Amino acid sequence: MAATLAEKIVGLHAKRRVKAGDFVLVSVDKAALQDTTGPLAVKQFNELGFKRVKNPKDCFIFLDHCAPCPTKEQANDHIVLRNFAGKQGVRIHEVGEGVIHQLLLERYLKPGDVVVGSDSHTCMGGALGCFATGMGSTDVAVAMALGKTWLRVPEAIDFHMTGRLKKGVHAKDVILYILGLLGSDGASYKSMEFSGSFAGNLPVEERAVMSNMAVEAGAKCGIFPSDKNTKKFLKEMDRGKDFVEIKPGCEEDYEKTLSFDVSRLEPMVALPHTVDNVKPVSDRACRNIKVDQVFLGSCTNGRLADLEIAAKILKGKKVHKNVRLIVVPASRKVYLDGMQKGILKTLVEAGAAVQNPGCGPCLGIHQGALGDNEVCVATSNRNFKGRMGNPKSEIILASPATAAASALKGVLTDPREVL
Repeated sequence: MAATLAEKIVGLHAKRRVKAGDFVLVSVDKAALQDTTGPLAVKQFNELGFKRVKNPKDCFIFLDHCAPCPTKEQANDHIVLRNFAGKQGVRIHEVGEGVIHQLLLERYLKPGDVVVGSDSHTCMGGALGCFATGMGSTDVAVAMALGKTWLRVPEAIDFHMTGRLKKGVHAKDVILYILGLLGSDGASYKSMEFSGSFAGNLPVEERAVMSNMAVEAGAKCGIFPSDKNTKKFLKEMDRGKDFVEIKPGCEEDYEKTLSFDVSRLEPMVALPHTVDNVKPVSDRACRNIKVDQVFLGSCTNGRLADLEIAAKILKGKKVHKNVRLIVVPASRKVYLDGMQKGILKTLVEAGAAVQNPGCGPCLGIHQGALGDNEVCVATSNRNFKGRMGNPKSEIILASPATAAASALKGVLTDPREVL
């Protein structure tokens, strides 16, 4: 049937044909909690009188945001989650295993899944052709207890992308360009769906960057079709049997289509303090911005390909003497692969501080909080005031290439200058 990706997947789980605007009850394939919002979900689960998780093998808890714990309060929250997991038979992922969204991608999600998580960037699952969305802790608690949830079927915007990226331009630049185009509320409660030759050729690792940041435009989800690259990724994760082809509908099924040629793009950045304050890094507003810290990691850009991009720029060189380069692999697999391939060795020799897999400095709790008036170039997904622990600091969002170039030069730098 002709339908958007969101309508197709939701319809399968509602067991009927659905259209944008419908309110439906759907079965949930995977439900996930993390350690900052998870304790509230456990509290609500208990207060609502639920006794058992409906499908324990399809529910997961991740200790990633405060890992290792910086305070006794967070350590106690981890105890709450460990106890709940033990009682309910839910799989818990311990400190050092990695970020919720990366681990879901590597180990559990399959095309066509409906996925809910107590974290707004759960939408990253759309890189594998899932209807994946963040929900409040209470909603996820109910989904864990009942194995289903209700939602409104979102309208969809088709982003039809063609062409090839130029040297020094990456998927992060593409999604930043889109966010600058749409604004931070330009896709509120929409399904952002990606099509065209560029989307079809994009590896899942880079699709994840774009699906992850769909929520920064207010989107409900950000979905790629499942195709040969999806199958390749799943085989690499020893999950080839999980592949299911999910194709998009026709152009007329979408609320609107935005078409553009990615070969026209250049490296982009989001300047403080909003994700949609996007400029080309060559813009006058980006010149001579002194950088104090560079953060290479997060669920957005902490994968092996991201670390490799930075390592190629920094190989045989040293990070600027006034810059702290913090590198956080998104998962233990990324960490081990980075060690085996010598990528982490290259980054450490260049002056990087490599941390255990997890969220690291991204949310401003620990492992890289900023001082007053400091500037950080980050490959993460948010640059709101205070996001990295200090409202008197500034965060600039960029690709791994731009981040590495900036670490090298000590000022915000166009990566094409060092490639």
